Amino acid sequence: MLRRAAAAGRGNVREGFSSTFTGERRPKADRIFEALGATDELSSAIGLAGEFMSEKGHTFVEQLHKVQCMLQDVGSNIATPLSSAREAHLRRTSFSEKPVLELEQWIDSYSEQLPPLRAFILPSGGKSSAALHFSRAVCRRAERCVVPLVQAGEADPNVAKYLNRLSDYLFVLARYAAMKEGKEEKIYVKPGP
Repeated sequence: MLRRAAAAGRGNVREGFSSTFTGERRPKADRIFEALGATDELSSAIGLAGEFMSEKGHTFVEQLHKVQCMLQDVGSNIATPLSSAREAHLRRTSFSEKPVLELEQWIDSYSEQLPPLRAFILPSGGKSSAALHFSRAVCRRAERCVVPLVQAGEADPNVAKYLNRLSDYLFVLARYAAMKEGKEEKIYVKPGP
């Protein structure tokens, strides 16, 4: 019984379809499910980075937890295509600009404490920093998945803005974590002939 209920909620693999929050059936290869998967992967990557940072006693781990909660809201908006959403759906899954502005405040706060960036840095700087750089790369992919949905009028533009600013936040936070842990960031050096 549980197995049948779980299959109904997720869609039948043999059929190759799944349901959006609005109840619309779409192919599993639909851009909406690709964007949802990338967003879920991003939350998982951030969770891993948060675990590394908890071990080091960083105070900004709570910000990452808040980001993961916001990513649930991002997913809700993505899973509610505007073309099939009713007003009740839109009220429950709307996404405002407020989280975007909060990310910008965090970016400014950490950037002010960092030395100027004078060279291209490679993902490095200890486990916390490297995990944040990995999260940033996953975030860029999630953003690339969401942008076509926004362009097609299926998702709120603030969702794409949030992911764009989130990748910048993760980059700055990676540098900040390396600095706080006294870890060296590796700089790109062009290989010789």
